[in-house]
Amino acid sequence: MTRSLALAALLGTAGLTAGPALATEADAFPNRPVHIVVPYPAGGTADVLPRALSEHLSQRWGQPVVIENRTGAGGNIGTDHVAKAEPDGHTLVATPPGPLVVNQNLYSDLPFDPEALVPITTLAKAPNVLAVRNELPVATAEEFLEYARANPGKLTVATQGNGTTSHLTGAMYAREADTEFVFVPYRGTAPALAALVGGQVDVFFDNIGSMYSHHQAGNARILAVTTAERSPLLPDVPTVAEAGLDGFQAATWFGMAAPPNTPDAIADRINADVVEVLALPQIRETFEKQGVTPSGESRAEMAEFMAREREQWGAVIESANVTIN
Repeated sequence: MTRSLALAALLGTAGLTAGPALATEADAFPNRPVHIVVPYPAGGTADVLPRALSEHLSQRWGQPVVIENRTGAGGNIGTDHVAKAEPDGHTLVATPPGPLVVNQNLYSDLPFDPEALVPITTLAKAPNVLAVRNELPVATAEEFLEYARANPGKLTVATQGNGTTSHLTGAMYAREADTEFVFVPYRGTAPALAALVGGQVDVFFDNIGSMYSHHQAGNARILAVTTAERSPLLPDVPTVAEAGLDGFQAATWFGMAAPPNTPDAIADRINADVVEVLALPQIRETFEKQGVTPSGESRAEMAEFMAREREQWGAVIESANVTIN
């Protein structure tokens, strides 16, 4: 046998064995409990959604699925834990956008590279809403836009903290409206909501899930939603774009990712199972009670979506000079 023929035979043998090896790698997953790290406190939407998935994933995988809350630093602590975990699919992160697409533009010393994390899928998306205190002298989103432009630097806007989705959505609104807001940071949604309902601040760009009940009870008023389309929960409430800021779009979303270098075969397996669970009627019902819509994109679609989000929020942070104190 010539040297070239021998080399061809060797490569052919390697090709025959590579396929089953990759298949075995995915088929063997999981072989122990899977930990889904939520880098935010228990009880919020970010925590409720993966907990709703965990039982169904456990049934499919034949292993416990443990939700682990590792909080702090805007989601960076828990996400860093996942980024340094073994890339075998047994440690995942489920999180709002902060540590995946926002924080790299806010923190100069992130201990992990968000773009190195392996996308799995988006779990859900939810509109933010433009909500105002009852006493604010505007009745519609169009009137609010006029009022904001006529009173630059006078409207106070509650946020869940510097660099959060509510903060950045408000900053983007101010930029697009060519006005200025005074941002008042709070430690999370609950105190920011209390400040709006109590009349201590004028505006809050909040998640629809937490604001909806207050709107229904008449404690505060939702004037617009920030997504491209109206919300089924509030079909009569216009979008910000419809109310005068063409092209305005901002949403809260929740995504799942794996450690860097997780093999495609394992990431694809997790994606397929999570997407199937997200399609279950009982999961849709649970998610909709939280004011979110189940998603379930492909891995490639999630990667493209996150790239667009990084670009959008990076531009907002730069133009608004948003910093972390």
